[in-house]
Amino acid sequence: MIRRLLSRMMELEGYEIFQAADRASGMKTLMQKKPQLVLCDVFLPDGNGVEMVKEILQAQPQVEVILLTAHGNIPDGVQAIKNGAFDYITKGDDNNKIIPVVSRAMEEVNKKQQAPQVSATSFSSFDSIIGHSTSLQKVINLAKKVAQTDVPVLLTGETGTGKEVFAQAIHQASARSQSPFVAVNCSAFSRELLESEIFGHKAGAFTGALKDKKGLFEEANHGTIFLDEIGEMAFELQAKLLRVLETGEYIKVGDTKPTKVDVRIISATNRNLKQEIEENNFREDLFFRLSVFQIPLPPLRERKGDIAELASSFIARSSQKMGKQAGGLSPEALQVMESYQWPGNVRELRNVIERALIICDDTITCEDLPLEIQMQIPDKCNERTEFELAAMEKRHIARVLEHTKGNKTEAARLLKIGLTTLYRKIEEYKIEI
Repeated sequence: MIRRLLSRMMELEGYEIFQAADRASGMKTLMQKKPQLVLCDVFLPDGNGVEMVKEILQAQPQVEVILLTAHGNIPDGVQAIKNGAFDYITKGDDNNKIIPVVSRAMEEVNKKQQAPQVSATSFSSFDSIIGHSTSLQKVINLAKKVAQTDVPVLLTGETGTGKEVFAQAIHQASARSQSPFVAVNCSAFSRELLESEIFGHKAGAFTGALKDKKGLFEEANHGTIFLDEIGEMAFELQAKLLRVLETGEYIKVGDTKPTKVDVRIISATNRNLKQEIEENNFREDLFFRLSVFQIPLPPLRERKGDIAELASSFIARSSQKMGKQAGGLSPEALQVMESYQWPGNVRELRNVIERALIICDDTITCEDLPLEIQMQIPDKCNERTEFELAAMEKRHIARVLEHTKGNKTEAARLLKIGLTTLYRKIEEYKIEI
């Protein structure tokens, strides 16, 4: 009954759904349909969902997995995340969270599919940061200077500006470069899971904690820990983080003795932490400790002179990955892209290039750019009437459907619209598949 209810909820959100009643049929469906996301119960008639996460990811590495259970507990949640699950939701209490979590998981799937794959031992350096604009070079020079010290760094800026890239570059240029760099997204875990994940726990700390577990601070000892989206950290945990910054020690979950650690902390946020302090969501004393050296990263709209260089790099990488020859950007397309505001910054630019490469014949032209870019500044490519804009949208949708060989779910993902919207557009424009 719950499975059918969830399916209906997701269908109303525009997703294409496949159902399976047990592990065996679920794995068969996974291999046949190759979905992007799996919602899986923990207690299955013929298996355990926590252990099944590894099996799912081994079969389909690009899939994200969300576990559902009626009886959530911390050790199961920790193990699920360690096994590679995107999140762990308790049924009933968290019904209102399911759709937002699914949406975030799908964004992560899209990032995996659109971003060049980087090996676990490959880190960004300052030399790999693309762009020669004054605003970017100023930030790079600041980051190079602070890399030689050991003070905490707070990277601020909008989503997609490259905060983790800068964190890696600072680590690589520091005296700690031969020691671990450990990154954790503070918004990806519940409070309980995040505390156990970053600080570790002792055997017997809670039901199911059968042995001691190292936390990420311990894993990063003598190196650097990158706390992304620090503004999302639960208020209760902020005091423990403050203690690490002030004393270099913390107490594991269930322990009574402090653990010493030598770690440099780099944190990042797209939130206004001063406003969060005023609203009692963030500790002022922690803010001052984290922001000893604060680096604001410029949004792409303030460094538009870098767009051509960035686009050229993304075209080279993505065309190689696709096995496709690309002739670069047409002058008109570059002009349009330099006029666009890029709310998603460098990450959005990379995704736009990859999507354009999928449907372009050779050189990327205005017609190959996503509709949200074309329609915001239509006079750049040609002054268009409403009828012409509709014809442009029809042609764009038809080209994407041709590329996906009629796969509507994949086409909707590339077009960044819901599946229901795509069906309506196909019917409205009478597009033949």
